[in-house]
Amino acid sequence: MRERIIRAVAGTLVLTSIALAYFVHTNWLLLGAFVGLNLLQSSFTRFCPLESILKKAGV
Repeated sequence: MRERIIRAVAGTLVLTSIALAYFVHTNWLLLGAFVGLNLLQSSFTRFCPLESILKKAGV
């Protein structure tokens, strides 16, 4: 369940950053880059900040 939520949040943030970059300013692409880098580092370290937050929230 937690993994599905993490993937949904990551996908939503990437799509949101693309939309904001198109309609507002291209610097919003940095949000998508941050999400991508976080996904990459979590694949190596098995540490995801959102997973810790969800765990504390009781999910």
